[in-house]
Amino acid sequence: MLISCEIGQEQSLFSELNKIPEIKYCLITYGSYDIVAEFETETAQEMNDVITSKIRKLSKIRSTITLRSIN
Repeated sequence: MLISCEIGQEQSLFSELNKIPEIKYCLITYGSYDIVAEFETETAQEMNDVITSKIRKLSKIRSTITLRSIN
C-alpha cells in the first residue's frame, strides 16, 4: 500500500502502522508517497477489513493506493 500522510507525521504514522499485526514490512519514503506498507492476509475479506478498519481509519493518513497481489 502506498500512503500519503499529513506533513511531518511520517514517523508517528510509521510507528502506528507497525502495531498492526498484518503489516509485514513498512518503509518511510520521500516523493509522491510517504510510506510503503506491505501486509498479508489469508482471505480477500480479511484484506478488505485491514484496509478499511485498521489502516484507513488512522487519523494522519491523507490518501492510500492499494496494490493487491495474490499467489
